[in-house]
Amino acid sequence: MSFPVLAILLMVNLLPSELQSASKNDFCIVFYNVENLFDIKNDPETKDDDFTPDGKNHWTYHRLDAKLQHIYKVLIAAGKGEFPDVIGLAEIENRWVIKCLIDSTPLSRVPYGIIHKDSPDRRGIDVTLLYRKDRVEPVDVDFLRVVKEGKRQFESRDILYFSGSLSGDKVHFFVNHWPSRYGGYMATKKKRNFAARILRQRIDTIFKSEPDARILLMGDFNATMNEGCLRDVLRAAQFTNINGTDSLINLTSNWKKGSTGTLRNQGQWSVFDQFICSPSLLNGTQLKLDLSRTHICHEAFLLEADEKYLGSKPNRTYLGPAYHGGFSDHLPIVTVLHYE
Repeated sequence: MSFPVLAILLMVNLLPSELQSASKNDFCIVFYNVENLFDIKNDPETKDDDFTPDGKNHWTYHRLDAKLQHIYKVLIAAGKGEFPDVIGLAEIENRWVIKCLIDSTPLSRVPYGIIHKDSPDRRGIDVTLLYRKDRVEPVDVDFLRVVKEGKRQFESRDILYFSGSLSGDKVHFFVNHWPSRYGGYMATKKKRNFAARILRQRIDTIFKSEPDARILLMGDFNATMNEGCLRDVLRAAQFTNINGTDSLINLTSNWKKGSTGTLRNQGQWSVFDQFICSPSLLNGTQLKLDLSRTHICHEAFLLEADEKYLGSKPNRTYLGPAYHGGFSDHLPIVTVLHYE
């Protein structure tokens, strides 16, 4: 079902009580790589010079505010008109812009908690997690450093860990933005393998103390589901290859292949943004993941015509250094946890 832009815009006038979850037993989870949400100040510690008023991208308060309003509209569209309960975001510069996202948009009408920490990415971009404090009770927070023997091997975003109680059941969330493919696949795949090992080690620790743990990974993995970092190192299998209670299931294997994805390059769709879960979220009792509502959000307003390669592509904020005024180079992904 399409969710028109006009309907989204009308929501800014609704009362908070009119924007509650469609069902108290449904928990909407959204992940979105927002494409470079920067403040306008120059941070001397990071390479953010392009995103300043005098920088190459001429990043101003006006453009920042437009970006914030766009992100809000995307999140509401992804939630089918409701405020999502848990939101994972990638390419966030700092806590200040997250506060702006909440305070300067109708997201302020529900109580969102913020989980964020600056990570050592050279451009200064991080992941963050927002959770509805009226719906999710926090249990634990951590940030996994991508290091070996105490030494960072390369500049990379931390992996965010958050556990929360949803209707009394604990869920372990991990928000990821793995090293990019910039510089070529072969030159960068070791970095993603390393991130996968760090994440798998923490997951094994959780399984050791909680064999039936409910675990949900989300993120921009900069890899498709069949690449070694996800399939072999993280051991995230397709539905047909589930083996053992400590397996992980890559939910993107349930999505139609080829015709769509979460980002598009030279006319080819890829699915880098993914949900991966433990078997207990599919086979357990009470709190279960709803596969019928696990999907890529590809509303019409998020797309534009691809004049060079035909078809459609994400409507981006920038095309190179040229301001385009769109949303992001990625599409958001959505899933729902249902409490029976």
